[in-house]
Amino acid sequence: MTSQLEQPVWSVLSDRGCEASGFNHEEARRLVNRLGGEGRHGLCIVTDEAAGRMSSEVTEIESEKVSVR
Repeated sequence: MTSQLEQPVWSVLSDRGCEASGFNHEEARRLVNRLGGEGRHGLCIVTDEAAGRMSSEVTEIESEKVSVR
C-alpha cells in the first residue's frame, strides 16, 4: 500500500495562484523550494482537490464583486 504522499495528487499554490498540479509530495516540495529561491511568495502545498475548490471560490468572489458595482 502506498502512502498518499507518494500519489500524484498534490498542487503548489503561490500568491499568483496555482503553479502546478499532479505532483507527488516530494516533487511539490522541490518546486516550492525552487520557486521560493526565485522570490515567489505565499507558497504552499495542498491536494489537487483543495486547489480546485479554491480556484472556483475565487472566481465566485470575483463575480460577486463585479455584480456589486
